[in-house]
Amino acid sequence: MDIQQMTQKARQASRSLATLQTDIKNAALSAIASALHVHAERIFTANTTDLKRCEAEGLAQPLLKRLRFDREKLQTVIAGIESLIRIKDPVGETLLATELDEGLDLYRVSCPIGVIGVIFESRPDALIQISTLCLKSGNAALLKGGSEARETNQVLTEIINAAAQTAGVPDGWIGLLESRLDVNALLKCHETVDLLIPRGSNEFVQYIMEHTKIPVLGHADGVCHLYIDEAADPAMAIRLALDSKIQYVAVCNAVETILLHESQVDSLLQPLADALRQADVEIFGCERTCVLIGCKPVVDWHTEYLDYKVSLKVVASADEAIHHINQYGSHHTDAIVTSQPSLARRFMTVVDSGNVFWNCSTRFSDGFRYGFGAEVGISTSKIHARGPVGIDGLVTYQYRLLGRGQVVADYADGRAAFTHRPIESAFPQSD
Repeated sequence: MDIQQMTQKARQASRSLATLQTDIKNAALSAIASALHVHAERIFTANTTDLKRCEAEGLAQPLLKRLRFDREKLQTVIAGIESLIRIKDPVGETLLATELDEGLDLYRVSCPIGVIGVIFESRPDALIQISTLCLKSGNAALLKGGSEARETNQVLTEIINAAAQTAGVPDGWIGLLESRLDVNALLKCHETVDLLIPRGSNEFVQYIMEHTKIPVLGHADGVCHLYIDEAADPAMAIRLALDSKIQYVAVCNAVETILLHESQVDSLLQPLADALRQADVEIFGCERTCVLIGCKPVVDWHTEYLDYKVSLKVVASADEAIHHINQYGSHHTDAIVTSQPSLARRFMTVVDSGNVFWNCSTRFSDGFRYGFGAEVGISTSKIHARGPVGIDGLVTYQYRLLGRGQVVADYADGRAAFTHRPIESAFPQSD
């Protein structure tokens, strides 16, 4: 099947998906979770094939860790599906209800976006998260994972599709793209695809935006910051720095730059550097940092390492830290460590990022940890969805107006008048 045919089939499936009852979607999700457990060994075998091929090709260790799909990751994604089942169905919710006039009632009702194409990195667990989120929100999903995970992704797509169909989900709701040529073909399908979500570097996201007429929700790079203020607890600061950097280095919400208030230099800089180095983190610093702890100079403050590397800079004030973050960050996730509530509130107001934290690790920036079930990505844009894009970010809305033969001419000529009165009831879902 070529990509145009795949998108057309997805379009047909999306129309059926939009009408599926919640119990059918939840039954499909339950069937997917069970099928993943039943076919675990088949998945692990495919993943081993991918890992061996990529190891032979010299893929970096952090990326191999991202590629690995073991029993622990399987349990995590199944827990995510179970959480998703418990989440309220976002489709068909009344968001606004207004009586325009007696017998003329306006409702704003949530509905699926339609057909969503997601291009993501070599993480097989992402395929499961994205496809199940799309299913619960009534959307068809066209997926392109990294080529490193091709065997694993093929097996997962087959298992997920077959399981969903047993519960009544239409065939064609999920499709797997396998090459860059497929992606280029997808970019031309603006008549059948409603939204693209590319996950990757700024350059990659810009390429997608410039080569398609399809709306794009950009998930760009994650240059995340941790600012350690003069009023920070030293032990807390080191603990948060370590978790933010090394808990999982190959992800977009890992911290890439640590900013340290100059008043903390004498007491905290060396212990912080020692803790990072004991965790095998290589430090790149500003001129002052390089002199004090003997590290290499930073080449570019806008660097996403995705590795055991971090940038470290001494700043004179919180204002300088905020300015640095807004200038060099990617508007993804930035955190402050301080005991001053007023400063923390100011930081969270002024830092222009989708996720801003106070006294906690940047690694909390995640749809599953937020209770969204999972996420299709973390949006750094401000339109439609921002931050972790979970299930609520995969629906839009439409206005539904229920009348009794009213015409605009009566209101234009003064024979009728609008009341614009709020309605307490939801949109009627049945006769």
